[in-house]
Amino acid sequence: MFKNKSILITGGTGSFGKSFIKYLIDNYKGFKKIIIFSRDELKQFEMANVFSEKDYPFLRYFIGDVRDLERLKRALEEVDYVIHAAALKQVEAAEYNPFEVIKTNIIGAQNIIEACLDSSNVQKVVALSTDKAVSPVNLYGATKLCSDKLFISANNIVGKKNKLFSVVRYGNVMGSRGSVIPEFKKQKTKGLIKITDPSMTRFNITMEESIKLVLFALNKSVGGEIFVPKIPSYKITTLAKAVAEKSKTVITGIRPGEKIHEELISKSEALHTLDIGKYYVVLSPSLDKSNNPLSMILYKKYLKQKRAKKVPKNFEYNSEKNTKFLNVNGIKRLLKKLI
Repeated sequence: MFKNKSILITGGTGSFGKSFIKYLIDNYKGFKKIIIFSRDELKQFEMANVFSEKDYPFLRYFIGDVRDLERLKRALEEVDYVIHAAALKQVEAAEYNPFEVIKTNIIGAQNIIEACLDSSNVQKVVALSTDKAVSPVNLYGATKLCSDKLFISANNIVGKKNKLFSVVRYGNVMGSRGSVIPEFKKQKTKGLIKITDPSMTRFNITMEESIKLVLFALNKSVGGEIFVPKIPSYKITTLAKAVAEKSKTVITGIRPGEKIHEELISKSEALHTLDIGKYYVVLSPSLDKSNNPLSMILYKKYLKQKRAKKVPKNFEYNSEKNTKFLNVNGIKRLLKKLI
């Protein structure tokens, strides 16, 4: 898959980027180049101490910002595959700094698309999204929804350039930087866990599962899909018990832009969603010239490749009504793998 190929990862020094690159190095060979594109020189320096260009001569560290179209164009020279992981993700910070989030998450997405369309080499682009992009109530989710629409719609203007754009959408990555588990671990040292709402639920995905989802999209996408994994949920109170069973809890109230439950597929999206086994795939009706609510063009392609079936009528996929929930022991087993 990657023999003599060049890959660029935006936000390459983030939690996903570092784990993804380690997974590639451990499991694949024959890369032409892997380009780590990010704007933080300190994180690049620290990452280069772990994955040095001396030990891994196919690695390249590029300082750059997705807001800078010209820098992206230079970085994309001779690149075959693009994984777009760069984003401003903190919900509260996004509410307070809206212009900055729009510049990175929306304008940055547009820059990625334009730079890829202008590239003579790029074959596939996979953009990372979030459950917060479904029926968004905060600016972060709204910007990621807009970003997703841009990437899916990019397939309308590909023409004969043979470039395919797709999106992967998933929930909280277990133990990733800035997520709830590291925060609970910090609070555990003080013996008091802060919970915003005891009825809150969230989806959970491990880093390895998110990497495999991206690789699946990179390998199997035909252009215009949103891939959604079948993953468990947990109650926030169950997570607190698993992380800090002996600590007391205090209810602090919902924060600005926070949901009680998250969604991965809405009822409206279910009209053009397929169950393909391990994953769901949301197809774009905008790519279907017949105005059918299910894009028949993509649907036929999926029928040729794999067993695909429509999801049931009135289907929705949210963290509250999920059929699979993690209990305390299940969370503890996963936490052990993070250590």
